Amino acid sequence: MLFWKKKTVGLDIGSNYLKLVQLDSSRSGYELILFEMLPIQSDIITEGLVSDKNKLTAAIQDLLKKAGLKKGDVVLGISGHASVIIKRITVPQMNEDELSLGIKYEAEQYIPFDINEVNIGFQILGPKPQEVGQMEIVLVAVKKNVINDYAEVVANSGLTPIIVDVDAFALGNMYEINYNVMEKRNVALVNVGASKTNISIIKDGLPVFTRDCGIGSNYQTEVLMKALNISKENAERVKRGQAVEGIAPENAQMHVSNSSDEIYAEIYRSFEYFRSSVSEEELNGIVLSGGAALTKSFSEMMTERLGVPVEVADPFKKIKISKKLDAALVKDLAPIAAVAVGLALRRAGDR
Repeated sequence: MLFWKKKTVGLDIGSNYLKLVQLDSSRSGYELILFEMLPIQSDIITEGLVSDKNKLTAAIQDLLKKAGLKKGDVVLGISGHASVIIKRITVPQMNEDELSLGIKYEAEQYIPFDINEVNIGFQILGPKPQEVGQMEIVLVAVKKNVINDYAEVVANSGLTPIIVDVDAFALGNMYEINYNVMEKRNVALVNVGASKTNISIIKDGLPVFTRDCGIGSNYQTEVLMKALNISKENAERVKRGQAVEGIAPENAQMHVSNSSDEIYAEIYRSFEYFRSSVSEEELNGIVLSGGAALTKSFSEMMTERLGVPVEVADPFKKIKISKKLDAALVKDLAPIAAVAVGLALRRAGDR
């Protein structure tokens, strides 16, 4: 078994898979020393909430056994439009300590829950243009019961939860480490998972717009299963461009394209909301991650439909892969690991 004191693991709990990443850091940069995935039953996570704690605990324990881990510190991510509120708001100019004391009062008018039922966080973006004495912040509020459910399950699995992060912000961590953050560029980090899509638009290295959508690659799978009368396993094969007996490739690709359009439409609506409510500036690029990034031609079709250049995320672009790992396999699955990598970059004591 492996044991560690300072290294944390990033645990991405999706509705289809658990993803576990551990990084080692040195003066020369980061090294991936552990990456494991495990499929889970579809009834364990529903709309970002834990539906069955016992099954999830058992699944995490199976993942730890597969990874050769027994205990340690973990950073986990959560998302979901029903339980996570992320808003860009304007508040009076103040320092971070002053805002920490007054954030509860500032947040009350923006949160549709009892303020005592949520945990609140924030990130200062800077002065509000053309408004003297005002500044912009990103406000984050998560229901305490949601955090407690995840933390309880992780603790029962043998791990020690030290940070609960938001998936969209984890994407930002991954992006900052692996890509050059260019000024005056709006880059959309789009993570299309199984049942949800996380969108985070970054400008000058800071998140200026964040949204979760309740659609993901499971929609493609369901359409293919029904339209082609095939199993879930064969639908997943079709999505990746693999041959399935009795299914014409042209027919399969048509249904993949049509089902993908629904996902693109939801992303487009988010982009339009960004343009209308946050900035009229155009998006300069999209970095795509999540399971949908492995769907054949998905990124190329996204470029065509949305009119914005799309690059498939490589969360290990500037992270060395340990010689003990199968580098080819890691690279093949890399887009799926984006959130887990962002979580694994966090350390105890981080905001």
